[in-house]
Amino acid sequence: QVRLVESGGGLVQAGGSLRLSCEASGIIFNINTMGWYRQAPGKQRELVADITNVGSTSYIDSVKGRFTISRDNAKKMAYLQMNSLKPEDTAVYYCAATIVARLGSLPSAYWGQGTRVTVSS
Repeated sequence: QVRLVESGGGLVQAGGSLRLSCEASGIIFNINTMGWYRQAPGKQRELVADITNVGSTSYIDSVKGRFTISRDNAKKMAYLQMNSLKPEDTAVYYCAATIVARLGSLPSAYWGQGTRVTVSS
């Protein structure tokens, strides 16, 4: 059973910073891409940033220069450092990962339960 657990959300004023963490646990052979998604009220879930297992990253335009995604493969963790936060960053943030549970098995997508980020103006 693979689990992803996020932490680090909360309430912050505009211009502030938060660091989200995502820990993968369970039977895991390999973790491919890890990513952070967010869903604001009344909006569709969107991919904010992702990182491959060799460290290649991508970001949506609205967070470039403000957010940084990273990972620690040994700890099976991913992070999202969010700086210069804006009210429009308010959303529930979800960690997602493509994981191969056992040698020879196909990769599957897994999601965390989400952590809420609220940015006040």
